[in-house]
Amino acid sequence: MKADSVESKINIVGIKKKYGKKEVLKDVNLTIPFSSCIGILGGNGSGKTTLLSILAGITDADAGAFYCEGFDLLKDVGRRRFLVGIIPQKNPLIEELTCYDNLRLWHDKAYLDTAIGTGMVKKLGVTNFLKKRVGELSEGMKKRLSIACAVYRHSKILLMDEPSAALDIAAKNVIYNYIRDFVSEGGIVILVTHDEGELKLCDKHYILRDGMVSEYNFDGDIKNLADMMGD
Repeated sequence: MKADSVESKINIVGIKKKYGKKEVLKDVNLTIPFSSCIGILGGNGSGKTTLLSILAGITDADAGAFYCEGFDLLKDVGRRRFLVGIIPQKNPLIEELTCYDNLRLWHDKAYLDTAIGTGMVKKLGVTNFLKKRVGELSEGMKKRLSIACAVYRHSKILLMDEPSAALDIAAKNVIYNYIRDFVSEGGIVILVTHDEGELKLCDKHYILRDGMVSEYNFDGDIKNLADMMGD
Protein backbone atom coordinates (compact mmCIF):
# COMPACT_ATOMS: atom_id res chain seq x y z
CA MET A 1 0.00 0.00 0.00
CA LYS A 2 1.61 3.24 -1.16
CA ALA A 3 0.20 6.75 -1.44
CA ASP A 4 1.39 7.09 -5.02
CA SER A 5 -1.80 8.59 -6.42
CA VAL A 6 -2.11 11.96 -8.16
CA GLU A 7 -3.07 13.53 -4.84
CA SER A 8 -1.05 13.01 -1.66
CA LYS A 9 -3.82 13.96 0.74
CA ILE A 10 -7.52 13.70 1.51
CA ASN A 11 -9.85 16.66 1.90
CA ILE A 12 -12.88 16.68 4.18
CA VAL A 13 -14.93 19.72 3.18
CA GLY A 14 -17.92 21.39 4.82
CA ILE A 15 -19.37 18.36 6.61
CA LYS A 16 -22.68 19.24 8.27
CA LYS A 17 -25.12 17.14 10.27
CA LYS A 18 -28.22 18.12 12.19
CA TYR A 19 -30.42 15.95 14.42
CA GLY A 20 -33.70 17.76 14.82
CA LYS A 21 -32.80 21.30 15.80
CA LYS A 22 -29.35 20.37 17.10
CA GLU A 23 -26.44 21.08 14.76
CA VAL A 24 -23.96 18.36 15.71
CA LEU A 25 -21.56 19.18 12.88
CA LYS A 26 -21.75 22.74 11.54
CA ASP A 27 -18.80 22.98 9.16
CA VAL A 28 -16.03 20.39 9.50
CA ASN A 29 -12.99 20.90 7.25
CA LEU A 30 -9.78 18.86 7.35
CA THR A 31 -6.87 18.28 5.00
CA ILE A 32 -4.85 15.18 5.89
CA PRO A 33 -1.72 13.98 4.05
CA PHE A 34 -1.06 10.31 3.47
CA SER A 35 1.45 8.65 5.81
CA SER A 36 -0.05 10.42 8.81
CA CYS A 37 -2.18 9.83 11.87
CA ILE A 38 -4.43 12.54 13.26
CA GLY A 39 -6.36 12.65 16.52
CA ILE A 40 -9.90 14.01 16.85
CA LEU A 41 -10.57 15.11 20.43
CA GLY A 42 -13.69 16.48 22.05
CA GLY A 43 -16.13 16.17 24.89
CA ASN A 44 -18.98 13.68 25.08
CA GLY A 45 -21.65 14.47 22.50
CA SER A 46 -19.38 16.75 20.48
CA GLY A 47 -19.95 14.76 17.27
CA LYS A 48 -16.73 12.75 17.00
CA THR A 49 -18.40 9.40 16.37
CA THR A 50 -20.94 11.03 14.05
CA LEU A 51 -18.08 12.39 11.95
CA LEU A 52 -16.45 8.97 11.62
CA SER A 53 -19.82 7.40 10.77
CA ILE A 54 -20.33 9.92 7.97
CA LEU A 55 -16.86 9.34 6.54
CA ALA A 56 -17.49 5.59 6.63
CA GLY A 57 -20.84 5.92 4.89
CA ILE A 58 -22.84 4.64 7.87
CA THR A 59 -24.56 8.00 8.44
CA ASP A 60 -25.57 10.46 5.74
CA ALA A 61 -24.23 14.00 5.95
CA ASP A 62 -26.60 16.91 5.38
CA ALA A 63 -23.87 18.60 3.34
CA GLY A 64 -20.18 18.28 2.55
CA ALA A 65 -17.68 16.13 0.69
CA PHE A 66 -14.85 13.67 1.38
CA TYR A 67 -12.30 13.85 -1.43
CA CYS A 68 -9.65 11.22 -2.09
CA GLU A 69 -7.76 10.83 -5.37
CA GLY A 70 -10.16 13.25 -7.02
CA PHE A 71 -13.33 11.38 -6.03
CA ASP A 72 -15.97 12.28 -3.44
CA LEU A 73 -16.13 9.18 -1.26
CA LEU A 74 -19.46 10.26 0.22
CA LYS A 75 -21.00 9.73 -3.23
CA ASP A 76 -18.76 6.99 -4.65
CA VAL A 77 -19.79 4.03 -2.50
CA GLY A 78 -17.69 1.43 -4.28
CA ARG A 79 -14.50 3.46 -4.08
CA ARG A 80 -15.16 4.32 -0.42
CA ARG A 81 -15.54 0.66 0.48
CA PHE A 82 -12.34 -0.06 -1.42
CA LEU A 83 -10.29 2.62 0.36
CA VAL A 84 -11.84 3.12 3.81
CA GLY A 85 -12.05 0.83 6.83
CA ILE A 86 -13.77 1.66 10.13
CA ILE A 87 -13.13 0.18 13.56
CA PRO A 88 -16.06 1.25 15.75
CA GLN A 89 -15.91 1.53 19.51
CA LYS A 90 -18.51 -1.21 19.95
CA ASN A 91 -17.66 -4.77 18.99
CA PRO A 92 -19.19 -5.59 15.54
CA LEU A 93 -18.24 -9.28 15.65
CA ILE A 94 -20.54 -12.31 15.68
CA GLU A 95 -19.88 -13.88 19.08
CA GLU A 96 -21.09 -17.38 18.17
CA LEU A 97 -18.64 -17.78 15.28
CA THR A 98 -14.91 -18.50 15.40
CA CYS A 99 -12.41 -15.77 14.66
CA TYR A 100 -11.63 -17.36 11.31
CA ASP A 101 -15.32 -17.48 10.35
CA ASN A 102 -15.70 -13.80 11.25
CA LEU A 103 -12.74 -12.97 9.02
CA ARG A 104 -14.24 -14.99 6.15
CA LEU A 105 -17.34 -12.80 6.29
CA TRP A 106 -15.13 -9.88 5.26
CA HIS A 107 -12.29 -11.38 3.20
CA ASP A 108 -11.92 -13.91 0.40
CA LYS A 109 -9.94 -17.05 1.18
CA ALA A 110 -6.95 -16.22 -1.03
CA TYR A 111 -6.37 -12.88 0.65
CA LEU A 112 -7.02 -14.31 4.10
CA ASP A 113 -4.44 -17.07 3.59
CA THR A 114 -1.83 -14.41 2.83
CA ALA A 115 -2.93 -12.19 5.70
CA ILE A 116 -2.66 -15.10 8.12
CA GLY A 117 0.74 -16.16 6.80
CA THR A 118 2.58 -12.86 6.50
CA GLY A 119 0.04 -10.03 6.51
CA MET A 120 -2.05 -7.99 8.93
CA VAL A 121 -3.75 -10.95 10.66
CA LYS A 122 -0.31 -12.16 11.68
CA LYS A 123 0.86 -8.64 12.60
CA LEU A 124 -2.13 -8.23 14.91
CA GLY A 125 -1.46 -11.58 16.59
CA VAL A 126 -4.88 -12.94 15.58
CA THR A 127 -3.28 -16.13 14.24
CA ASN A 128 -2.84 -17.25 17.84
CA PHE A 129 -6.60 -17.61 18.41
CA LEU A 130 -8.14 -18.15 14.97
CA LYS A 131 -10.06 -21.28 16.02
CA LYS A 132 -11.58 -19.77 19.16
CA ARG A 133 -15.15 -18.55 19.30
CA VAL A 134 -15.37 -14.79 19.62
CA GLY A 135 -17.40 -15.16 22.80
CA GLU A 136 -14.37 -16.75 24.48
CA LEU A 137 -12.00 -13.88 23.70
CA SER A 138 -10.72 -11.05 25.87
CA GLU A 139 -11.61 -7.50 24.89
CA GLY A 140 -8.09 -6.98 23.55
CA MET A 141 -8.38 -10.01 21.29
CA LYS A 142 -11.78 -8.83 20.02
CA LYS A 143 -10.42 -5.41 19.18
CA ARG A 144 -7.51 -6.88 17.23
CA LEU A 145 -9.91 -9.16 15.36
CA SER A 146 -12.18 -6.18 14.59
CA ILE A 147 -9.23 -4.38 13.01
CA ALA A 148 -8.31 -7.47 11.00
CA CYS A 149 -11.89 -7.68 9.69
CA ALA A 150 -12.00 -3.99 8.73
CA VAL A 151 -8.67 -3.68 6.88
CA TYR A 152 -8.30 -4.86 3.30
CA ARG A 153 -5.09 -5.13 1.31
CA HIS A 154 -6.09 -1.96 -0.57
CA SER A 155 -7.30 0.08 2.44
CA LYS A 156 -5.64 3.49 2.58
CA ILE A 157 -7.73 5.18 5.28
CA LEU A 158 -8.57 3.80 8.72
CA LEU A 159 -11.23 5.40 10.93
CA MET A 160 -10.73 4.28 14.51
CA ASP A 161 -13.04 5.14 17.41
CA GLU A 162 -11.05 4.79 20.65
CA PRO A 163 -9.40 1.53 19.49
CA SER A 164 -7.48 0.81 22.69
CA ALA A 165 -10.13 1.90 25.23
CA ALA A 166 -10.29 -0.38 28.31
CA LEU A 167 -7.52 -2.67 27.02
CA ASP A 168 -4.49 -3.88 28.96
CA ILE A 169 -0.98 -2.64 28.17
CA ALA A 170 -0.02 -5.63 26.04
CA ALA A 171 -3.13 -5.37 23.84
CA LYS A 172 -2.66 -1.60 23.47
CA ASN A 173 0.93 -2.09 22.39
CA VAL A 174 -0.10 -4.47 19.58
CA ILE A 175 -2.63 -1.93 18.29
CA TYR A 176 -0.20 0.99 18.58
CA ASN A 177 2.39 -0.94 16.57
CA TYR A 178 -0.17 -1.77 13.91
CA ILE A 179 -1.16 1.88 13.57
CA ARG A 180 2.52 2.87 13.20
CA ASP A 181 3.01 0.23 10.50
CA PHE A 182 -0.13 1.26 8.61
CA VAL A 183 0.98 4.89 8.55
CA SER A 184 4.58 4.04 7.63
CA GLU A 185 3.26 2.13 4.60
CA GLY A 186 1.48 5.22 3.30
CA GLY A 187 -1.90 5.08 5.01
CA ILE A 188 -3.98 7.61 6.89
CA VAL A 189 -5.39 6.92 10.35
CA ILE A 190 -8.07 9.14 11.85
CA LEU A 191 -8.34 8.45 15.56
CA VAL A 192 -11.14 9.52 17.84
CA THR A 193 -9.39 9.28 21.16
CA HIS A 194 -8.88 10.37 24.75
CA ASP A 195 -6.09 7.87 25.36
CA GLU A 196 -2.67 9.35 26.13
CA GLY A 197 -0.86 6.56 24.30
CA GLU A 198 -2.97 7.10 21.18
CA LEU A 199 -2.41 10.85 21.36
CA LYS A 200 1.34 10.23 21.11
CA LEU A 201 0.83 8.35 17.83
CA CYS A 202 -0.73 11.38 16.17
CA ASP A 203 1.10 13.83 13.92
CA LYS A 204 -1.59 16.44 14.51
CA HIS A 205 -4.46 16.90 16.94
CA TYR A 206 -7.80 18.60 16.42
CA ILE A 207 -10.54 19.54 18.87
CA LEU A 208 -14.14 19.15 17.71
CA ARG A 209 -16.23 21.72 19.51
CA ASP A 210 -19.40 23.61 18.61
CA GLY A 211 -19.66 21.57 15.43
CA MET A 212 -16.28 22.58 13.99
CA VAL A 213 -12.67 21.38 14.25
CA SER A 214 -9.68 23.48 15.19
CA GLU A 215 -6.06 22.40 15.33
CA TYR A 216 -4.65 21.89 18.83
CA ASN A 217 -0.96 21.82 19.69
CA PHE A 218 -0.80 18.93 22.17
CA ASP A 219 2.36 19.19 24.25
CA GLY A 220 1.67 16.28 26.58
CA ASP A 221 -0.24 18.36 29.13
CA ILE A 222 -3.38 16.28 29.71
CA LYS A 223 -4.82 18.73 32.25
CA ASN A 224 -4.61 21.61 29.80
CA LEU A 225 -6.22 19.45 27.10
CA ALA A 226 -9.07 18.54 29.46
CA ASP A 227 -9.60 22.21 30.26
CA MET A 228 -9.72 23.06 26.55
CA MET A 229 -12.35 20.41 25.83
CA GLY A 230 -14.39 21.49 28.82
CA ASP A 231 -14.71 25.13 27.78
